Amino acid sequence: MRPVLLQSAFTQRLLNQGQLTRWKDVWSCFAANFYKKSSDIPSNSLPAIAKYMADTSKNVLVMAGAGLSTHSGIPDFRSPGTGLYDNLQQYNLPYPEAIFDLGFFVRDPRPFLSLAKELYPGKKYRPNLGHYLARLINEKGKLLRMYTQNIDGLERLAGLPPEKLVEAHGGFSSASCISCFKEHDPDETREAIFRGEVIRCTNGKCKGLVKPDIVFFGEALPDRFFLYQDDVLWADLLIVIGTSLEVYPFAAIADEVPHDVPRLLLNRDVVGSFGMRKHDTIVTCDIIEGVTRLAKELGWHEELMELYTKHEPCT
Repeated sequence: MRPVLLQSAFTQRLLNQGQLTRWKDVWSCFAANFYKKSSDIPSNSLPAIAKYMADTSKNVLVMAGAGLSTHSGIPDFRSPGTGLYDNLQQYNLPYPEAIFDLGFFVRDPRPFLSLAKELYPGKKYRPNLGHYLARLINEKGKLLRMYTQNIDGLERLAGLPPEKLVEAHGGFSSASCISCFKEHDPDETREAIFRGEVIRCTNGKCKGLVKPDIVFFGEALPDRFFLYQDDVLWADLLIVIGTSLEVYPFAAIADEVPHDVPRLLLNRDVVGSFGMRKHDTIVTCDIIEGVTRLAKELGWHEELMELYTKHEPCT
């Protein structure tokens, strides 16, 4: 009996918009995973998973969190003492999370706009080896998609194509009005923020506030995030880098991949459900050290370093 692939309404909408491959390609990806031989699945060691990735895997799903960006100098949100939420005194906030609270933004947009000025991609922070590894995986024709919690846009700066990237919590590459949702030019928005201006909507009499499309508390995740519902069916390898897997629904992606799909964790700590599946590989270390070890096991280290030094010559 042939397996049945249920097509989600979201998949159909994207197919109609031309954002996904033809349906027969969806079936091919699913069938390849469904009939995967147990002998194809690697044992839980880094050399074994690297060999599987280099020789067999064609649909690598990557998840990344703040731990990846901290190596570019960007503070994470929650680390005691050094995290972003512990260092917002200059903004006079009633509570740290207010910086990303939509209701507070309406009352006073200046704190967020001041922070945004510091965080804008390319102004102060640059991609690191981890970002370039994702690009290299794509250039090898093996990247299905990268999902990131980070709003810093460093994946884009590293050269990852937009169609291969899902910024789960939004980013600076687009901007819109929070009232009527009219899209605004992201470059004009950027320049206005750098001038210290509060941006208002140009849509008739709306005059609502405009901000980069970073997801605030009280806002829905971007539609594109829900590509994961189909991507997890296509994936033949999951790599998780630098995340606590505590923020949902992003963290749920790691558990949605089928149990016979190998999962690799490159992280400071063991997180989520890692270690509970037979085909989990866990590498607990410094993120860049883990990325470097993986690249060496893949035989890609020289290419990775060439790619990195070509685009980040001053680092």
